[in-house]
Amino acid sequence: MSLAFLFPGQGSQAVGMGADLAEAFASAREVFQEVDDALGQKLFKLMKEGPEDQLTLTENAQPALMAVSLAVSRTLEKEFKIGIDRAAFVAGHSLGEYSALAAAGAISLADTARLLKLRGQAMQRAVPVGEGAMASLIGPKSDVALAEEAAKAGSAFGVCVVANDNNNGNVVISGAKAAVDAAIEKAKELGARAIPLNVSAPFHCPLMQPAADEMARALTAATILAPRAPLVANITARPTLDPEEIRRLLVEQVTGRVRWRESMIWLVEQGGVTRFAEAGSGKVLSGMAKRIAPDAEATPLNTPADLEAFASSL
Repeated sequence: MSLAFLFPGQGSQAVGMGADLAEAFASAREVFQEVDDALGQKLFKLMKEGPEDQLTLTENAQPALMAVSLAVSRTLEKEFKIGIDRAAFVAGHSLGEYSALAAAGAISLADTARLLKLRGQAMQRAVPVGEGAMASLIGPKSDVALAEEAAKAGSAFGVCVVANDNNNGNVVISGAKAAVDAAIEKAKELGARAIPLNVSAPFHCPLMQPAADEMARALTAATILAPRAPLVANITARPTLDPEEIRRLLVEQVTGRVRWRESMIWLVEQGGVTRFAEAGSGKVLSGMAKRIAPDAEATPLNTPADLEAFASSL
């Protein structure tokens, strides 16, 4: 069995996430306290109790999701003696890439929390609310080719690009609101369902360049080590252990496409991965894994029972 750990991105947050881990494991409580201390805020209280509208703010959701992922990975390591180096690879969806790097020891937990807080704030600052939009193109015909054709049509009205290639049947476009609206109409003409996303900014598109510039400055000052397992990066869909390449790719990721489908295909076909474990809130990535690589096993890890069952299966 060749294992890869996956780390979820924004959209997987939910009020109450991480609470049962904190109740069951001291190692999880330590992670949540370290993140609170690093940020100077009671983020774990917000995660446990809400309100939901505050948790879903990008600047809160990003470090909160990372905290749950790190609570899972640290608990696996401390309580179950399953280190990240048991994995052949790690990968994370958008902000999940930071979680993957923190879990793999490339960036400290405190630095990761602060970087993600800044990333969320910078993304929100980059485009005024209401000026950008994102939409998910779904259905049997919704592949990258269709999404690119729709985005091209939308580009007559402003910036519009493919932001997330999640899996065939789920591709996300992003850009200026008028451009995305036009792309939605084109996608419908081409036979896809198009659902506007409830997001506060148009992520992973060129409009995010001011945020990329902010992250470039912050990442230049951050200590990044070689991860204990190779990171399959969003931007390249290829593995890397090089700290300077990781630093560059984290900047490019702010405006670039999340090549998740390609990453998963690489992990299975070139990386030889037969089992995926999704460390963190929700099970979005496990569902995608089953659609992209139906012969591989995919397991969400976000409750004490999940961790115990996973540990006993290894």
